[in-house]
Amino acid sequence: MGGPRFEPVRTVRAYERIVEQIEQAVESGKLRPGERLPSERELMGQFSVSRSTVREALRVLQARGLLRSRPGDPNGAEVLPFSPATLHKSMTTLARVDELSLGELVQFRMVLDGSANLLAARLHTPEELAEMDAAVEAMRAAVQVGYDTFSAADVAFHDAVARASRNKLIQVCNDVVRSIVLNLIADKIADSDDREALMLESIRHHEEVLEAVRAGDGPRAARLARRKMYDYYVGYVPEEEREALRGLLE
Repeated sequence: MGGPRFEPVRTVRAYERIVEQIEQAVESGKLRPGERLPSERELMGQFSVSRSTVREALRVLQARGLLRSRPGDPNGAEVLPFSPATLHKSMTTLARVDELSLGELVQFRMVLDGSANLLAARLHTPEELAEMDAAVEAMRAAVQVGYDTFSAADVAFHDAVARASRNKLIQVCNDVVRSIVLNLIADKIADSDDREALMLESIRHHEEVLEAVRAGDGPRAARLARRKMYDYYVGYVPEEEREALRGLLE
């Protein structure tokens, strides 16, 4: 017989309900950073649950970066200020758990790097420009040393650009997405026969970006970022996802 198929019902555990209510209070501003929750004993009374249920909820909220909680603290858990580290953790989980495709991640990197370069060309300070110069210099020196050292210098360059964009979200997203993409294809790069050629090509690209940023030419810096990202990763992306990446090149 046709008709809908239903999923088995899962009982929501009591601690999850507590987590939801406290998260809601923080998100709506009823609980502000620096404020404290009632004591464990009071929470047991308000939620009508056992101490172990309250502790489980506090443990989850602490793992999510919302609270700092010490078992038995008579003052109750402290609500923490929102921090980029919390966002970093959530985004990393999202990207890993939902298994975003490599194509989507590379596409997002094209958007992010393009925008970071565009803003950095307009907003950079002399100090940030000096950091980018130093990072490219370090990349040149690292070619003979090895890929890990080179990679660290490459990251330093992108971090300086992201900081120069003056946007914390761009900085955090850049960091998260870059590390996930690199983890997905690290083995392929490590096994590459022409790693030195790849490194030299990468240095040429960073020099071009640096010149565009120095000249204040944001649109050019953004185009270079998207093109480089496309050229570097398109070979690892399945054929059917490549059209979406090409859409960002113009």
